[in-house]
Amino acid sequence: MEARDNDKIRTAFFYAVLIAVTLVFFYMLKTFFFALFWAAVIAILFSPLYRQLHGWTKAPNLTASLVLVVIVLLIILPAVLVGTLLVGESLMLYDSIDSGPLGVKMKIFLIGIKNHPFLDRLHIDEALLTQKIADIARGVTNFIVATLSNLTQNTFVFIVKFGVMLYALYFFLRDGKRLAEALGRMLPIGGARGRRLFERFAATARATLKVTVIIGGLQGSLGGILFFLTGIEGPLIWGLLMIFFSVIPGIGCSIVWAPAGIILLATGHLWEGITILAAGVFVISMVDNLLRPILLGRDVQMHSLLIFLSTLGGIAVFGVSGFILGPILAALLLTVWEMYGESHAEEDPAPEKTPG
Repeated sequence: MEARDNDKIRTAFFYAVLIAVTLVFFYMLKTFFFALFWAAVIAILFSPLYRQLHGWTKAPNLTASLVLVVIVLLIILPAVLVGTLLVGESLMLYDSIDSGPLGVKMKIFLIGIKNHPFLDRLHIDEALLTQKIADIARGVTNFIVATLSNLTQNTFVFIVKFGVMLYALYFFLRDGKRLAEALGRMLPIGGARGRRLFERFAATARATLKVTVIIGGLQGSLGGILFFLTGIEGPLIWGLLMIFFSVIPGIGCSIVWAPAGIILLATGHLWEGITILAAGVFVISMVDNLLRPILLGRDVQMHSLLIFLSTLGGIAVFGVSGFILGPILAALLLTVWEMYGESHAEEDPAPEKTPG
């Protein structure tokens, strides 16, 4: 009896140490969470390229280095260039809200609303509405500038995190399969369940990025070019916002181009407004309707409402990275509950039918 009690004490102490060391370790790495997260996501996205190149080179170190160079050229350098342009354009757009062309269009739009026979009965406070619209426009530009500035405001920390991401990305590319298998063996849920969770994580991350990069990139590019041709201030900013909103199913980037087209029509810019609305309905929206089912396929087996809520919730909690982290957490939640339901069904088999 005493030996059994001692074994229980040793086991409890071991698990206490295990939990404590694990929590302290993850707390120590919390600063680099998003760097490691994006390294894992990018490694998953480029894993097919790694496997293809590795079949030719047969050298894991060389293959990982080549893929890392491709990632830098295709993703990181363009992102730095676009970020630099966005900061400059956001500042110009912010300055034009009060005294520039954007401010003039806002005033014309508000005068049109005030003089409209039906809307005049609502007794709209022109000054208050002007202030609210200006605050929204400033909020958009401030968000972009603040987000990009926060990434680089502490140059040393930014360089360290960026270096950690690249370093981890190299090893995730080279040893990703072995790391995933080792993690699955260590998890107390079992190897098969661990592989299932990892596969769901990888599928959701890959599908979300495909939708954002391909659909969002196409819609944002088309929208930015459309805004540039119709003379709207800050086409690069609005194009970026369309890419950002394209991850939201159902609404998408129409939250940007639809109000722009309506405002142009209300301010007397008929051909510009009609062009934006027509192109938005028949070109930009069609990109989403045609490509989303092809790109998503069976990778993300979630209801559109859950994707919508998890995307917005992820952005609210985790910032910009939440547009992919939110759906991943939702997919993992569904997978865990599916496994729970399966295990519960195995423990409680359906009663046999008695012959009548």
